[in-house]
Amino acid sequence: MHEMNLQEAPFRMIKNKTKTIELRLYDEKRRKIKPGDTIEFNNDKTAEILVTKVIALHIYKDFKELYKHFNKIEIGYEENEIPNPNDMEQYYAKEKIEKYGVVGIELKLESVRK
Repeated sequence: MHEMNLQEAPFRMIKNKTKTIELRLYDEKRRKIKPGDTIEFNNDKTAEILVTKVIALHIYKDFKELYKHFNKIEIGYEENEIPNPNDMEQYYAKEKIEKYGVVGIELKLESVRK
């Protein structure tokens, strides 16, 4: 079982089952995740928890490559938004992306806890 924090917007999208791919740096922590594992996502505002099952890991050298393989809704964009891989640089430095690569964690929502 793994634990990760999420901001309100992506948390809500996973809860609503629209966002099915969580984007992360493929660092040491994420390299421990395997298909079939459970990830609990903690909402950083409400303390609500989503329990998800890892369906698959999609590993790429950078977010530009990852974005090519998924539609914008499943990676967390709204219908009226334009997806831009550079958006992820607000979370991860370019140097870290180059060092570790990135992962799209494909998820299935199992339950919600308050």
